[in-house]
Amino acid sequence: MKYSIPKWEQEIMAFKGIKSTFIIEGNINDFYPVYDSTDFSSPPKAFVDLNMTLFKLFNENDTQTGYDFLFCDPATGIYNKFGDKFGNIEEMLQLYTPEEQENAFSFCSDRIFKKACKLDDIEKLSLILKNALADADRDRPLVAVMNFVSRYISSPTNLAPEENKMFLNLLFASLNASKITGCFNTLVMIVEKFNDLPAWFYYNNPNVRTISIPNPDKKLRTVFISKEYTEFRTNPELAVLQDKFTDMTEGLKHRELKELRNLYHRMLLKSPDTSLLDAVSVYKYGIVENMWHMIEKSRIQNLEEVLNQRVIGQKEAVSRTVTVIRRAVAGLSGLQHSTGQNKPRGVLFFAGPTGTGKTELAKALSEQLFGDENNCIRFDMSEFSESHSDQKLFGAPPGYIGYEAGGQLTNAVKQKPFSILLFDEIEKAHPSIMDKFLQILEDGRMTDGQGNTVYFSETLIIFTSNLGIVRQYTDSAGCSCREQLVSPDEEYSVIRPKILQAIKNHFKPEVLNRIGNNIIIYDFIRPDSAEAILRRQINLIHDKIKKQNKITVSCEESVIKYYFEKSREPEVLEMGGRGIGNLLETEYINPLADFIFQADCQEGDSIQAFMLNQKLEFLRK
Repeated sequence: MKYSIPKWEQEIMAFKGIKSTFIIEGNINDFYPVYDSTDFSSPPKAFVDLNMTLFKLFNENDTQTGYDFLFCDPATGIYNKFGDKFGNIEEMLQLYTPEEQENAFSFCSDRIFKKACKLDDIEKLSLILKNALADADRDRPLVAVMNFVSRYISSPTNLAPEENKMFLNLLFASLNASKITGCFNTLVMIVEKFNDLPAWFYYNNPNVRTISIPNPDKKLRTVFISKEYTEFRTNPELAVLQDKFTDMTEGLKHRELKELRNLYHRMLLKSPDTSLLDAVSVYKYGIVENMWHMIEKSRIQNLEEVLNQRVIGQKEAVSRTVTVIRRAVAGLSGLQHSTGQNKPRGVLFFAGPTGTGKTELAKALSEQLFGDENNCIRFDMSEFSESHSDQKLFGAPPGYIGYEAGGQLTNAVKQKPFSILLFDEIEKAHPSIMDKFLQILEDGRMTDGQGNTVYFSETLIIFTSNLGIVRQYTDSAGCSCREQLVSPDEEYSVIRPKILQAIKNHFKPEVLNRIGNNIIIYDFIRPDSAEAILRRQINLIHDKIKKQNKITVSCEESVIKYYFEKSREPEVLEMGGRGIGNLLETEYINPLADFIFQADCQEGDSIQAFMLNQKLEFLRK
């Protein structure tokens, strides 16, 4: 196997001694590979922290005499990581005369490498570093590493006077660093992200090199897992799972992989049959039972029949949906992609006229798969049409109102990682939200405003849309107008391409590519389906009245026929099942409620509905 040094490490090796300042952001609290040489024919001999990695990078394969190092952070002060890190500060300060203490540079003499010097005065600290980096009277160049730089200040955009002086000193240190044996003394600043520092410090500063450390990619995780997880080398049964395990740990850092191994061994003590993949589920979601694995095979075999009974008149939509569900339950979604294990279990896009069963199908799926409609988490995307709406879903960044509350979506997935996520009327969401969905659909994870990684790889994502049905616009007089683009009079073969084209015109190609061929177009409610829906809703009304009021209601066939004729009117058909429901509410439930009160119906009574001279009448029995 050919090993390769990470790009960010190559960048440091290329520019060390040339640049006087490095600012490092990103995955700064992890373990990183250290190699013996640059031929990379052997695996890394160790994975070490960032301070040790920097020490090795600056001193590895260098023709010069090497580099001296000092480190500092807000908690410890200045110290030598490779000597006695902590010491008695009062004792150390007694080593210096008052005159020497006035000279800030004296704190950077060789004696300080044996002790830790806690400095609460950040201006004095920066002056020490400035003078140390400007010193040309050294045998070897110096590297000063500042950890957690953002913790020295309250806000990069609103610096206090002493904070401003600190960064001015560091800026002069960057601009006036001395060269020793042809290499610059070097300042290394480590931050969570670049904008933790005032922009004027590094903007247009030619001596600064900014470097981002990414999370480990699959190749690097493979190297780490091969080295640290001895189980794969000693247990043939586990060895066959190594590739799948590596895919499932996409997005995890090396430190987290080490924690995951410890968790696995702890779980083995309680249950010897524990799978390593179960440990991944517990680490990511905090839940041992994977609800997808608990779905009974018989439910999936009969799923299409059950869904057609609940969502009437949409056989093609139901059939295509069931195909995706079977793939999701079998764990076969996204196998054509290199990171298929981390994508959501499935993605569906329901489009078509209102009231045709799009939301109903999502709820029915949740009940059939997980035994509870509440596992379908619905978001009305018309509430997220503003530019800042993504903060409501994913959480506000630190310092903003609502930061502590987190995001509605990320919180919901943390609580129910095995669920159906329903995004109703997705076309009404702000475009910035769709950009966020790109990462969820591709990587199956999202970092919320609090910096926590939320995993979507066990969710089923459903988008719904009414695009291509109606176009709303403002005419030249400023009046709001509405144009019907498709109608119930048209055949499904005509309606489908119109809606598909409207979707393609609205969404970016990269969004559609991630949804793939899972765009399912619903048809209008046709007359035969309208009658079935009508009968089902009337029966549902009667059942609820009997359950709540203990009153039995029945109706003659003439009543069904009467409402069926009214349901065929264009304004009802355009509203689909909801239109039929609205019709029954106005012209059946309201008169029935009036009769129950006027006739003083009691528990145990029976009511018969019938038509008399084209008018609805009721008889109490």
